[in-house]
Amino acid sequence: MKFWSDKRVIVTGGSGFLGTHVVDALRERGCRHIVVPRSNDYDLRHQANVIRLYRAHRADMVLHLAAAVGGIGANRSHPGSFFYDNLMMGVQLMEYARQFEIPKFVAVGTICAYPKFTPVPFREEDLWSGYPEETNAPYGLAKKMLLVQSEAYRQEYDYNSIYLLPVNLYGPGDNFDLETSHVIPAIIRRCLEAKEADAPSIRLWGDGSPTREFLYATDAAEGILKAAEHYNDSASVNIGSGHEISIHELADEIKALTGYTGEIVWDTEQPNGQPRRCLDVSRAKQKFGFESQVGLKEGLKRTLEWYQNSLGTEAQTSARTAAD
Repeated sequence: MKFWSDKRVIVTGGSGFLGTHVVDALRERGCRHIVVPRSNDYDLRHQANVIRLYRAHRADMVLHLAAAVGGIGANRSHPGSFFYDNLMMGVQLMEYARQFEIPKFVAVGTICAYPKFTPVPFREEDLWSGYPEETNAPYGLAKKMLLVQSEAYRQEYDYNSIYLLPVNLYGPGDNFDLETSHVIPAIIRRCLEAKEADAPSIRLWGDGSPTREFLYATDAAEGILKAAEHYNDSASVNIGSGHEISIHELADEIKALTGYTGEIVWDTEQPNGQPRRCLDVSRAKQKFGFESQVGLKEGLKRTLEWYQNSLGTEAQTSARTAAD
């Protein structure tokens, strides 16, 4: 509480999915000076806007969470823009944070930075042992450059920046747009809509064999803030739960939670993505005492409840609008 009480913190992406959980956690910790730049005011791909942001808000720390991101389909459709947008935001935000002498920069990278065939569990030392999985390599490599920049700036300028690697996130507030969502919200929505329509089956990409690790959003926020408080080194750190599950098992779990009784049809013409993902999370525990708290089953239940409640709120709003 004392650490954050007098800190002035800029949270890029603070109005997004992960960002809202981080901002809430900051407030709970007593942080009273939080700046969340909105994209319509500060397009952070452009140098002039980054400079204007730092001039307007003298900060003690930057938490860089902003990202152009999506699932496999979005990455396949927009590899160029995902690469450019993420690279330009990250490089300029860190460079001008250094120039404006902001004491600390926290860069949040992505699990997509790891090589396609990284040995499981993923250890931070394996980050450079190969090329990322092809469908999200441009995004993963753009975010990975923040690690290169962090290490280079510490070496040349003694600048205090850190680089965190969160695993796949989920939870209340997630993106449920089927064009851009990740796997958990996509399956939840497909199951609920199929149940409502009494559809005999739903179609999911791949064959269900790939494995993933998932981290509940409030746990991710806790890990990021613990690192911000206690970690001061450019060596990358995994932020995850350390638990692996196949997409097939995940789909069955969500199907049961939603009460959908139809069949899951696997579209094997579509890509699977990276074969396996599961992190070694020992460094985060050792360096700043982070361990995840919310198990997958409980997290899925909370996420489903949030989404169903949000649908109810939307329906009530639409009804009121129609009545008016």
